[in-house]
Amino acid sequence: MTDSGPAPLPASDRPETAARLRDALLAASFTADGLLDLLGAPAYAALARSETVPALRATRGDTPLETLVRLFLLQQPVFHARVASVLPVEEALEAGWLARVGGDEVAATVDVRPYGGPDGEDWFIVSDLGCAVGGAGGIGQRDEGVVLGVGGASTTLAGITVRTPVDSALDLGTGSGIQALHASRHATRVTATDLNPRALHITALTLALSGAPAADLREGSLFEPVADDETFDLIVSNPPFVISPGARLTYRDGGMGGDDLCRSLVQQAGERLNEGGFAQFLANWQHVAGEDWQDRLRSWVPRGCDAWIVQREVQDVTQYAELWLRDAGDHRADPAEYQARYDAWLDEFEARKVKAVGFGWITLRKTGSAEPTVTVEEWPHPVEQPLGETIRAHFERLDYLRTHDDAALLGSHFKLAAEVVQEQVGLPGAEDPEHVVLRQHRGMRRATKVDTVGAGFAGVCDGTLSAGRILDAIAQLMGEDPVLLRDQTPAQIRLLVEQGFLDPVV
Repeated sequence: MTDSGPAPLPASDRPETAARLRDALLAASFTADGLLDLLGAPAYAALARSETVPALRATRGDTPLETLVRLFLLQQPVFHARVASVLPVEEALEAGWLARVGGDEVAATVDVRPYGGPDGEDWFIVSDLGCAVGGAGGIGQRDEGVVLGVGGASTTLAGITVRTPVDSALDLGTGSGIQALHASRHATRVTATDLNPRALHITALTLALSGAPAADLREGSLFEPVADDETFDLIVSNPPFVISPGARLTYRDGGMGGDDLCRSLVQQAGERLNEGGFAQFLANWQHVAGEDWQDRLRSWVPRGCDAWIVQREVQDVTQYAELWLRDAGDHRADPAEYQARYDAWLDEFEARKVKAVGFGWITLRKTGSAEPTVTVEEWPHPVEQPLGETIRAHFERLDYLRTHDDAALLGSHFKLAAEVVQEQVGLPGAEDPEHVVLRQHRGMRRATKVDTVGAGFAGVCDGTLSAGRILDAIAQLMGEDPVLLRDQTPAQIRLLVEQGFLDPVV
């Protein structure tokens, strides 16, 4: 990649070359595990921060794996003869994976990064040189059409995606193809779209080099490449969600005013989903003065869809502007130019009365219910990835609660979810705790306060007794009116079920 534009890409219509290249990479242990063994944890972690010095020091030898690391990850020229002992070098040169440099050296034309699949698959993510991790090298200073590799946002979306087997999946804004690659494991047909034709080319390379089936690749913005009558069982998107003045950088800036791109994406997804299908996105949204941010997001949810929206982080407008100015490398530019761009961001936010920007996850599930459930919450605390199964189970519990009134709830059986513990908080020596907390050690890792009845109820739930019989026993033990307890407790049971502390036994 040069200042004049992105470098030429390898041919995407030579699957046999990609297969032979893949075999050679695997034979040399050019895998996520192999890299960790070679580099050690500190140098391996430094690569994720786009710091290459530790890895350069760890690859001073001439083993096949060290050769590949220097060639594809560190973008160092390597002697032709050395590469020929590891790869089908002439075929790789002809197909454009490598290029001749100097007299007797070759260099990679793309970054090829090992990536471990969820079931131990050895995959490879292709991206533009120097763009394996978004923004760390000041990508915006070089070219707006570059294609990034796998960053934190990519892995977050992959981790929260529901992975049930489906017939059709749509990866909207595919980039380097990481979401399409994951979808290829459990979707019969994968469609991948992007406004940038270079991204579609790189996605084809990622899939081929990873040994995954080819996807249906389509060029265009948002849902434009999708036919009006085309629907999917799964839609995923890590869109260019950055709220910025203008659309200077294709890979991150949406090009619409404020958070309109994310809003449009969510609102249009409903009509593209099959019944029971999921649409899952990462997004930014504005916190506007005088407006409830949760109400703003509820207004995005399309008709006929349940929704679970989780705000993971909030930044004030100065923090947000500085983050993305650094992402583009603008902090290394002329101070006057940096100040002008910073001013432009703040002018944009001031004009829109934006006081902060939220970031999080949006999951839609197409439902036939006449009364869909929309949950919008703030949860900045640590979670346990992958969360796909946790998210699927959340919507399954919504269906259960929607079809069970209080009488049916009391007749049902429940089990305490796995790895839930009880904590009692109070003064040392006190006869009774001030409050009791149930805490999850899996999934969302929630904690919720419960009263004595709620704690006792949850502790007894092992699936053998109905909720009503458990409450009757608690009433007898505590000397309470069983009828009153049966009337008061269902709301607490519903909350424990909704938040995943109790699982219905069906």
